[in-house]
Amino acid sequence: MCASGRPEEDAYGIRVYRSDTADGYLHKNDVGQRGYCIVIWRGRHVAEPTQLSDTEAGAYWYDVLRVARALEIHYAPAKVNLFMLGNLVPHLHTHVVPRYLDDPDPGRPSGFFFVSREEPALPIDEVRRDAAKLRELLAGRIAD
Repeated sequence: MCASGRPEEDAYGIRVYRSDTADGYLHKNDVGQRGYCIVIWRGRHVAEPTQLSDTEAGAYWYDVLRVARALEIHYAPAKVNLFMLGNLVPHLHTHVVPRYLDDPDPGRPSGFFFVSREEPALPIDEVRRDAAKLRELLAGRIAD
């Protein structure tokens, strides 16, 4: 994540949010949870949130919550889950996962974290439309 240079788009996602502390990417593949985003810490390299100062942690969580609120407004999920795993990629990031009433894993953590499989691509024009709407929401003031 540190070496990627934080492109506007890569094979996995499209950037929908950028601040001094974090970037938010809308996932391009179908993981079974429409609107799945990853918020990635932009500051110095850390693997754990416990390595952040109080000021850094506050700024990072503000960004995570902004992205989560935009997902709630745009996708209207029943719930939004926040996951911080870091077992595979040791750089601070948070999975922001909308959950829906017809969720394939009701009452449990989203199953796509635990299944090794190829994820089919979502229709790219739909993902780009969603990304544009999320950028628009995130550029405005979302109620704190």
